[in-house]
Amino acid sequence: MRLFTPPDKTLASDIAALVYANPFLEERITRERRILGDKHTDKQPYWSLLPDAKREATITAIAARCDTLVQTLRERLREGARGHRDEQQLYDDVIVYFLYERYREAILGLIERGEAAARVDFYPRFRSDAVTYLGERTDAAHLFACFFQVRRAFHHVFRNIVGRTRPVAALRAAVWQSIFTHDVRRYRRSLWSRMGDIPTLITGPTGTGKELVARAIAYSRYIPFDERRERFAGPVQPAFVAVNLSALSPTLIESELFGHRKGAFTGAATDREGFLESCGALGSVFLDEIGEVEPAVQVKLLRVLQSRTLQRLGETTPRPFEGKLIAATNRDLAEEIRKGRFREDFYYRLCADTVTTPTLQEQLAGNEDELAHLVRFICARVAGEAEAEALAVDVIRAIEVSPGPAYNWPGNFRELEQCVRSVMLRGSYRPRAAVPHPDTRRRIADHIVTGKFTADDLLRNYCTLLYATSRNYSTVAEKLGVDRRTVRAKVDQQLLREL
Repeated sequence: MRLFTPPDKTLASDIAALVYANPFLEERITRERRILGDKHTDKQPYWSLLPDAKREATITAIAARCDTLVQTLRERLREGARGHRDEQQLYDDVIVYFLYERYREAILGLIERGEAAARVDFYPRFRSDAVTYLGERTDAAHLFACFFQVRRAFHHVFRNIVGRTRPVAALRAAVWQSIFTHDVRRYRRSLWSRMGDIPTLITGPTGTGKELVARAIAYSRYIPFDERRERFAGPVQPAFVAVNLSALSPTLIESELFGHRKGAFTGAATDREGFLESCGALGSVFLDEIGEVEPAVQVKLLRVLQSRTLQRLGETTPRPFEGKLIAATNRDLAEEIRKGRFREDFYYRLCADTVTTPTLQEQLAGNEDELAHLVRFICARVAGEAEAEALAVDVIRAIEVSPGPAYNWPGNFRELEQCVRSVMLRGSYRPRAAVPHPDTRRRIADHIVTGKFTADDLLRNYCTLLYATSRNYSTVAEKLGVDRRTVRAKVDQQLLREL
């Protein structure tokens, strides 16, 4: 007796494909349509763009078909059916989907209630099912850890990456690959223990949520499960340290990242452990504005990535770096390399896993309802759920007046957040780009000609003028021949809003 009939094998192949497909790509919906046929009513090519209730109905229907198939296959096995090697793998894949769906809600409950750090009381039942359906050869603890990681990844990807457009779906898909790679089968076999060795580079304009992408990746890392103690073998919220490199001097960057020995420099009164050393094997360090860092620091970070070791300032003892490095920049690194400001060898250590965040304008293009959806989300976070609907209506009305429906949102999602706050406080939003002040520049020119500025006034006004054009401290610093920290300190935010 054969284990699979031809129709059962077709269904099993489609279910197995769901186990290893990127859930944020079209392949997920394609397989679901093959499984459910006419009963599949989703029209969107990406399931993550659909309402939760509609998705739950689809998942429940597929789970029911999988359950029926599993019971059929189990009955045939009891009657002595045997499958070829490829059919045994197909059976295992179907069982993985079957077990995931059986325990999906229980695992999600651990995450939502924050109980995963304690003993998992339903694990013995899970292990019993895994052994019953897959045999003693299965590594139940690893399978459970993979299930937990998948649920956490869904949780953090949706929590941190907001929107219902194709660019957002593509971003989620890219983040999923950063977590699990494009080959989830290989990931489950061996790569789960090696992903910390591969840095992630996040690129995109300012205000597009690069740190949120970093958090989604960092909080979705694999956490081993200790079967003997029936609990996870590490913190379920791994360490995540975000460092804005553009706000620190090179010496302070080195001290913060690598740590220092007592007496290494003036003010180093005690030994200090740096972020790279303290994040642990499951933690991540996020280096924002990596394009701003000095070449000397780039060299040290390159050595960390090459050798997975570091040295504190003032000592020669190598110490292990066991965590994951995530970096972000809004700069064109190819251009920075061409100008000699960014090391090419360092770039090639960072670029294997690259994620690019879309602009808000790209998200809104051709999606009439998306602005209202995002505004509603921000209103709930800013004013609370009780006020969200009414405030969202006010914000949309205010945007129609100023800056207008054709506004391109140069400040991206961050600017939209400030728009919501401005409407909540002032009843309107007047962005810098929509409120030109031609008299401001004329006034500055007059003050220069008539000698009304002090030297400090002159530097403050000139730095602000140049920054209003480039929006880049380093570009202004290079043009003026001063340190970028000087430019940062001299830019007048009030004047900037008038330019």
